[in-house]
Amino acid sequence: MADLESLDTWINPLLQRIAAPERAKLARSIAQQLRRSQQQRINAQRNPDGTPFAPRKPSKLREKQGRVKRKAKMFQKLRAASYMKARGDKSLATVGFTGRIARIARVHQDGLRDRVAPRGPTALYERREILGLTDIDHQLIRDALIDHLAL
Repeated sequence: MADLESLDTWINPLLQRIAAPERAKLARSIAQQLRRSQQQRINAQRNPDGTPFAPRKPSKLREKQGRVKRKAKMFQKLRAASYMKARGDKSLATVGFTGRIARIARVHQDGLRDRVAPRGPTALYERREILGLTDIDHQLIRDALIDHLAL
């Protein structure tokens, strides 16, 4: 959290020099770049600190015998642009999920307890940080701001 505060104190004086429509355009651009970065990190199955996501728990219930099942990556649909929304206006840039998908993402992001299936058993999900800023993301924000001011 301290990194976000230091970034905020560094960026705010520079943003005040930019007109509101230009700030909105810059925020949308940064949000889109951050979404791409988050999508790549989710595809790599990594937390923002670089550690791998906690693996899925093995599920042997109702599994067909004699079948080799390829292990699919987690959150493949979540990283689609239709679910992961990037927004920006004159005061902020956000990347997040909408609707039912937001609840599913929050359960994994915070490591909460939720139902495995409707009317099914509940399970405690491992914490997997789907959204989060890395050092590369901080650098991306700085570079985008500096590039915008250089124009």
